[in-house]
Amino acid sequence: MAPPPPPVAPQPVGSIPAQIVDAGDTVAVDVAAYFRDPDGGALTYEASSSNAAVVSVSQSGSTLTLAGVAEGTATVTVTATDPDNLSAIQELGVTVSRPPATNLTNHSAHDLRPTWSPDGARIAFASSRDDNYEIYAMNADGSGVTKLTNHSADDESPAWSPDGARIAFSSSRDDGRGEIYAMNADGSGATRLTNHSAFDGVPAWSPDGARIAFVSTRDGNAEIYAMNADGSGVMRLTNHSAPDLGPAWSPDGTRIAFASRRDGNTEIYVMNADGSRVTRLTDYHARGPAWSPDGARIAVSSPLHGDYEIYVMNADRSGVTRLTEHSAFDGLPAWSPDGTRIAFTSDRDGNDEIYVLYVPAR
Repeated sequence: MAPPPPPVAPQPVGSIPAQIVDAGDTVAVDVAAYFRDPDGGALTYEASSSNAAVVSVSQSGSTLTLAGVAEGTATVTVTATDPDNLSAIQELGVTVSRPPATNLTNHSAHDLRPTWSPDGARIAFASSRDDNYEIYAMNADGSGVTKLTNHSADDESPAWSPDGARIAFSSSRDDGRGEIYAMNADGSGATRLTNHSAFDGVPAWSPDGARIAFVSTRDGNAEIYAMNADGSGVMRLTNHSAPDLGPAWSPDGTRIAFASRRDGNTEIYVMNADGSRVTRLTDYHARGPAWSPDGARIAVSSPLHGDYEIYVMNADRSGVTRLTEHSAFDGLPAWSPDGTRIAFTSDRDGNDEIYVLYVPAR
């Protein structure tokens, strides 16, 4: 009796097509049709990525799920193994592209200064769609727009409290110059927090919700101040003849980033939360700093390459990465609580709108 023929290794069938996936998105590929076992055995599959920082891969049976992590290219290696532990290998190239920014508001009025709710479900913003600036909120996909303030004066610069219960904003409703107010997240219970003959505006909550940093001209030019969340305990944090603007707390509450013209050009600086140890972060024009939720990166708006674009850099000023590339203004960035998206203001459609973009992983 002749011995049985030796087992034959699986064989590739054609080539697995290359794939393109947006960063932050996934694509499924069934690889079963690209392998065969001459012996008729059932094949099992394994897959790995040459660069998990660009594309990660998971699988269920013969179906691979390719997840775009960051812009770039990678090779996914697929191994098909038969019951005799013989195998065949195929590779497919994967290109991860940067998805375009998405317009969340689409209105003929100006929509600007987005701020995320702590759960990432809502975005508050200022809009002139009712002839003057009011505070609105919408779902994170742009649906469900709700008007939160209704006053003949301008209400601007909303900032959502860390517990999600309150929204601070600036308004000219009582003195025509600008004061800081806070209201419940549904628009009720507005309370005036500052009362000064100068301008007070652009509030920013500390991560524990106990303090609010803001900009004030009460000492003759724009400086950064901080106060308790009820308006008491006002403390001046900066003291310079140049304007200091746009405070943003680090997630651990120990530092505040801000923009200043103290070196002749608008740059990003960071200081301790008590105003000490001011350090310059940029050596190029930039403004509107926003810390990532993990404190590792700071988003800014800068005309570094001509037009105002959104950039991110590491908190130590290294690793500057450009996120937008458009001839219009892109500015006022705000990170989503999970750190995967940035909402920002752009006039790329002819007037200011709120956009959101995916942020590549580091």
